[in-house]
Amino acid sequence: MTRVVRQHWAALRALLFFTVVLGLAYPLLIWLIAQAPFLSDKADGSVVEVDGTPVGSSLIGQLYTDADGNPLPQYFQGRPSAAGDGYDPLATSASNLGPESIVDQPDKPSLLTLVCSRSVAIGELDGVDGTRPYCTGDGVGAVLSVIGPRDAGGNVVHPTKVVSVNEPCATTPTPFVDTYEGVRVECAATGEDYRLGQLVPLRGSASAVPAVPADAVTASGSGLDPHISPAYADLQVDRVARARGMNPDEVRALVAEHTEGRTLGFLGEPRVNVLELNLALDRRG
Repeated sequence: MTRVVRQHWAALRALLFFTVVLGLAYPLLIWLIAQAPFLSDKADGSVVEVDGTPVGSSLIGQLYTDADGNPLPQYFQGRPSAAGDGYDPLATSASNLGPESIVDQPDKPSLLTLVCSRSVAIGELDGVDGTRPYCTGDGVGAVLSVIGPRDAGGNVVHPTKVVSVNEPCATTPTPFVDTYEGVRVECAATGEDYRLGQLVPLRGSASAVPAVPADAVTASGSGLDPHISPAYADLQVDRVARARGMNPDEVRALVAEHTEGRTLGFLGEPRVNVLELNLALDRRG
């Protein structure tokens, strides 16, 4: 019995010791370090205030849209977000779609179609060419299912049927291309599975360097990225200037003021914080 008591007493002392050290002292130490002048802002969430009212965090993006989800022309727009309804810290996530996601599903567009549709929308909003390789003019993935006999490498040698898989007949009676290797291209029938064919993305005539940059049409891994590239910011300058009645050069100067360089001079890419830039615009009236 004495041995059992000694063992329990030792265990209780260890529990109390580690509770004090790891449950109280260590968190308190980290909190004190985080309150150092050069760390306190980030530790407290990098909250940005206007006239004493919090309007966001410089570490988390936010939407600049109207009640119907349409972009507000007087504001710079951030990257797309797959976090909840957009930039939701409680639902931070990516789409989990990769380069092989090129065929749309009934309830889920492919990554290729997402990129294509976003590019077209941004082109219309900012008055630039929104076309890009492997996209149709209507903003879906330009992908064909080529059906027919195959060679030893699995490539179709004599197409007998060709279907534009991302263009359903209900919405697109005329596919983006008329023929492929002499075979008439058909639109996709609802409910049909065209995976038995060879999937062939068509590059088209779009420039290899699209006017709409990659960060404008792809979400970050967290879905919370508050930054955009200087190229995407420059693309939006004229539209923002028109909406605010400002000189484009004045808006461009604000973009330059809010452009951050590479971290430590070599990590990452130059970037523009959208929240801070939009607040600077609001301050200019």
